[in-house]
Order: sequence, then C-alpha cells, then structure tokens
Amino acid sequence: MTTLILSILASSFIFAIFKLFAKYKIDTFQAIVFNYFTAFSCGYLFPNKPWSEFSENISSWGIYAVIAAVLFISLFMVMGKSSQLNGVARTSVATKMSMSVSLIAMVIYYSESMGGLKIVGILLAFLGVILTSKSDKTEKSSATWMLFVLFFGSGLLDFLLNIVQSLPFTHFNSSMFTAIGFLAAGSIGLSVLIVQLIRRKTTFAYKNVVAGIILGIPNYFSINMLIESYSQLDWQDSSVLSVLNVSVVLLASIIGFIFFKEQLTKLKLFGLFASVSAIVLLYLAN
Repeated sequence: MTTLILSILASSFIFAIFKLFAKYKIDTFQAIVFNYFTAFSCGYLFPNKPWSEFSENISSWGIYAVIAAVLFISLFMVMGKSSQLNGVARTSVATKMSMSVSLIAMVIYYSESMGGLKIVGILLAFLGVILTSKSDKTEKSSATWMLFVLFFGSGLLDFLLNIVQSLPFTHFNSSMFTAIGFLAAGSIGLSVLIVQLIRRKTTFAYKNVVAGIILGIPNYFSINMLIESYSQLDWQDSSVLSVLNVSVVLLASIIGFIFFKEQLTKLKLFGLFASVSAIVLLYLAN
C-alpha cells in the first residue's frame, strides 16, 4: 500500500510543480529534459537488483523502454503546457481519467468481461473529461486539444506499463526499466535542445536545470511506484489504476482550487463529480 500512496503523492505534486513554472518563468522544455536525467539518476542509484542482472534481458525489454521514452517526453511536454494554460485541476482530470482508455485496452488484451458497471463508468469518464475541459471565456480555447492528447496518450502509457510488468522477463526490475526509459527520453530531449540552442531558438538558463531536478524526483517515483504497486498489491490491476487515479484527481484538484485559486464553476464541479463517480464504478466493477 505504501507504494501506491507514494505514487499518488508524487503524481499530484507534478501538476503543482508545472503550475509554478509559469510563475518563476521556467522554460518548461528545458526543465523536462533535465528532469529525465534526474529521474534516471534516481533509478540508477537506488536499484532493487544489480544492473548486471537486468542487462542480460535487454533484447526482450529494450523496445518497450524506447516506446515508453517517446511517450514520457511527448506527454510531459503537453502536460506542462496544459497545466499552465488549462489549469492544474483540468489537466489532472484529463490525464488521470485516461484510465478508461487503458481499461478498454486491458479488457481486450486480457479478454476480460465487460459488465454494466464498467461500461457506465467508462462513459462517465468521457463525460467528466468533456465537462472539465470546457473552456471559460477567460481561458484559451486553443489549448483544449491538449487535454484530449493527454487523455488518450496517458491511457496508452498506462497500458504499456501494465503490459511490461506482466510479461515474463528474467530479472525484471521496475526501477531499472523506468530508469532506462527516462534516460532515453532525456537523450531525445537533449538532442532537440542542442539543436534549438545552435539555431538560437532558445536561451539556456541554470534555473531550468534546478527546476528539472525538482521535477525529476516525483516523476521517477510516480512511475516506478505505480509499476511496483501492480506487482505488490493483491488487487486486480484495474483496481490499482482506479484508486490511483481518483486519488490524484481529488488531490490535484484541491491543490489547484485552493493554492492556485483556479475557478471552480458548476460545470467543472459536475465534471469532477462525474469523474469520481466513474472511477468508483470502475473500481466496484472489478
């Protein structure tokens, strides 16, 4: 249970950190790049097993790490911008309600049955995202597309992480797999950053490195602890994902409304209620 709680706290803090980037004029992309090298360092310094054991299996898990790396950096970039333009609460809901996408994928992949509660829960999940992503007059409507990218992209990433921990890899260790994915994502981002610096499309600042370090620690634990929760808890994987997401939605929303004074309209409140109801139904359906 400790691993799940750590994943919930870490995931919620990520949204708040992104929100603070705008206040302190942090270059989101630069911070994201250095965040991945920080996350890689966490996995490298604190592995559960020796790296030599895990490296024996690189041919079987390598492709999954590369796919995860691409999703890590692309979704994180969108998440950072969305937290600033759409708000912490709306971004967290769009990201965490993506569980409906991953649950559908799990049902198909594992040939699970689809009961009435699960179907209603998935429909409520879509309703929750639509309502909470509806732009107010004071918000930039052009940023709404980011919420839907996060919704489907995060669902694909959740499903990938679930598949990885369920495959019979020899000497598999979540911290090492996560670290490799983060290293690949950081390498991709650093390559892009170097090109931008050479073409003078951006300016380097050390504060972005510091911001990346602060972001990288909870980012590592949010992913690694989720994978650990799948294997440690005596629950169905969909139940783990359900509890994680409803907790993050509630905590991130509270952070957004209280500490960042985000506007809570009746429509968004109903959207949050629909989202929480969806996760409860999905949990009961397991």
